[in-house]
Amino acid sequence: MANVNTLIDGAKKLDIDLDEGQIEKFILYKELLQEWNQKINITSITEDKEVDIKHFIDSIIPLKAELFKGKLKVIDIGTGGGFPGIPLKIMNENLDMVLLDSTNKKIRFLDEVIEKLKLKNIKAIHGRAEELGRDVDYREKYDVAISRAVASLDTLSEYALPFVNVGGHFISMKGPDVDEELNEGKKAIEILGGKIKSVEKIQIPDTDITHSLIIIEKIKKTPTKYPRGGGKPRKQPL
Repeated sequence: MANVNTLIDGAKKLDIDLDEGQIEKFILYKELLQEWNQKINITSITEDKEVDIKHFIDSIIPLKAELFKGKLKVIDIGTGGGFPGIPLKIMNENLDMVLLDSTNKKIRFLDEVIEKLKLKNIKAIHGRAEELGRDVDYREKYDVAISRAVASLDTLSEYALPFVNVGGHFISMKGPDVDEELNEGKKAIEILGGKIKSVEKIQIPDTDITHSLIIIEKIKKTPTKYPRGGGKPRKQPL
């Protein structure tokens, strides 16, 4: 149990309790992550304690924002190894979760995790946010879009906000220093139909790492020309 204590204690310090079933799922998830990582590069973080802190605890921090209660449709954009989507799903089985990533190998890994953890109402999709965000089956269909992906806030907002229904939220998970990004992202967020609701800074227990949750509310529909294709959100942010 020593390895699991980091996770249990860290969650407790965030006032989050894990039941036995959830702990078992996290243990199995970590085993699969370490096993697959020997074949394909899913994450550079593989040591037991580090996975618990930097992947699992970090991924459940958004629960502090009180936006994941009940039965919600959630999309995790640029999910990679399933973060934060799978930990959030483990914590709330009622979430209807889509894990989106553009790397097919990672999708195969996620499919196995979903199967082995016996998770329901969750699917991993191979695709690009700039294409899927224009698809009527996905556009403005989600209560929450979340992303821990590495891109500037203006770029991420163009990828994420088109997925969010009016009244829903986009949560961007960032490091401690977000003031500059917030300033640079304001215009893009406004154009895309969002407004910055709050920025919550939360320290990861037992570390000196502070992370920011930028919470953006969708207040009006995203204009149909967004997201732009051809890599423009990255090359020429709004």
